[in-house]
Order: sequence, then structure tokens, then C-alpha cells
Amino acid sequence: MGRNQSVISEFLLLGLPVEPEHQNLFYALFLVMYLTTVLGNLLIIVLIQLDSHLHTPMYLFLSNLSFSDLCFSSVTMPKLLQNMQSEVPSIPYAGCLTQMYFFLFFADLESFLLMAMAYDRYVAICFPLHYTTIMSPKLCLSLVVLPWVLTTFHAMLHTLLMARLSFCVDNVIHHFFCDMSALLKLSCSDTQVNELVIFITGGLILVIPFLLIIMSYAQIVSSLLKVPSVRSIRKAFSTCGSHLSMVSLFYGTVIGLYLCPTASNSTVKDTAMAVMYTVVTPMLNPFIYSLRNRDMKGALGRVFRKKKTLFSL
Repeated sequence: MGRNQSVISEFLLLGLPVEPEHQNLFYALFLVMYLTTVLGNLLIIVLIQLDSHLHTPMYLFLSNLSFSDLCFSSVTMPKLLQNMQSEVPSIPYAGCLTQMYFFLFFADLESFLLMAMAYDRYVAICFPLHYTTIMSPKLCLSLVVLPWVLTTFHAMLHTLLMARLSFCVDNVIHHFFCDMSALLKLSCSDTQVNELVIFITGGLILVIPFLLIIMSYAQIVSSLLKVPSVRSIRKAFSTCGSHLSMVSLFYGTVIGLYLCPTASNSTVKDTAMAVMYTVVTPMLNPFIYSLRNRDMKGALGRVFRKKKTLFSL
């Protein structure tokens, strides 16, 4: 009979599968990536707040997405950087569950916000004359608040289910953060309930938003094909291109990792794909939106011109 979970007071995070001689190089790389993520997403949030031209539903969702990306990366990156410089890369039991909670929370929030942004683009392109009526302040607020509420309960459900499990002897997590699947492998309790809840809620939180995004873009393409014109296609591409890039980055890696497992899956492959959606995607989103979006570039120019005018007075 296994000992109860009180025996486990902390877990050891194996971190990235990196050779010791390359540790400092990867530390510097991930530090730069994390700082870029924080500064890039903060810049988007500040620009949207400062520029009245960006006070629209699309940029309301984008500011929330940037905040979610910033927090999502901050859940794992500081601990990873700390452990890369530590001889004993440990995390307390309570800290591990807390990290798992916030990881689930911000990953779910990202999924819902990407869905809200897809709906916004669908209405803007398919019903341009009714856009302001459909995307009312009340609906926009609901599309922001509801995901925060749903993700709070979803993350709490998984955390409470994990807290009831026992961890007997093995406390080594073969990952760089407290991933839910990695923790379930260490448990000496019956994890059938946890796995069932993951399967059911995974479909609701991940697959349904992804399918709704696909449906939104199918409707957009259908609408463009009915009255094809170079101008309308160019406008649709300029407003949807950035969002599609973000959707591809996020859902591509998450679905590939969690919903399309293969027998050849290795710890190295799992870690590499996890790095893609926890580190790379939050870092790239600001670049995608600032470089491919004329409104964001215009807002950046206006802010700099205002600062230049103030300094010249």
C-alpha cells in the first residue's frame, strides 16, 4: 500500500533536455525570449489604451489576449529560468498545484479569446453594415467576462481533482513545469476520474472553440466568394491574417501535443512542443500583430509623434 501524499512535499522539475555545457546559452536565450514577450505584449496593451482609434471590439479582445499571453508565459518562464541556475530544480507541492492552476487558466483563456476574435472578424466581414449593432458594448463585455469566469471554474476543477490524488515515492517531473499529464503519471492513486474529466472538458474548452473558429472562417471565405473583388479579399486578409497566424501557432502545437499522440512520442518531442505554445507563441503574437497590422503601426506612429511634440514644447 502506497504512502499518502503528505510524504511528497516538493517535486523535482527535470527541465529542458539540454546538455550541461549548453545550459548557460539556453538560459540567455530563454531570458531574452521572456523579456521580449513581456515588453511586446505590454506595448500592445499600452498602445490600445493610449490610442482612441483602437478602442474597438477587435482591439478590446487583443488587449485581453496580450495580457493573457504575458501571464501565460510568466506562469512557467521565471521558474524555468530559476531552475536552470539551481543545483536542485525543485518546486513545492503547493507551488506545483498553483502553477498548474494558472497554466490551465491562461491556456483556456487564450482559446476563448481567439474564438471571440474570430467571431468579431466574421461579423465585420459578413455583416459590415450591422457590425456596430451586433458587436454592442454589452456583447463585447460578455465575450470578455464569460471566458474569465469559465476558465476560473475549469482550472479550479482540475486543480481540486489533482489535490485529492496521492503521490507516493517518485517526485521527478519529466518536464519544465507542472504539466497535468506529467503529474498524473506520478500518482499512485486511481486517476480514471481525472482522465475522464480531462477528456470531456478538453473537448469543450479546446475542440469546440477551434471548430467555431474554423466555421467562422468558412463563412468568411463563402461570403468573399459570393462577391469576389481584389479590394475585399485584400481587406479581409489584412484584418484576418494576423489572427489566423495566432490560431495556427496556438492550436497547431496544442492539438498536436494533446489530441494527436503517437507511439513515438518522446519526452524531448513533448517538451519541444510545449515550449512552442508556452514560450514561442506568446513572444511572436506581438510581432505578428504589430508587423502585419496597419492600425497597430499607425497607433505606434501617432504615439511617437505625440511624444516628439511634447518634447519639442
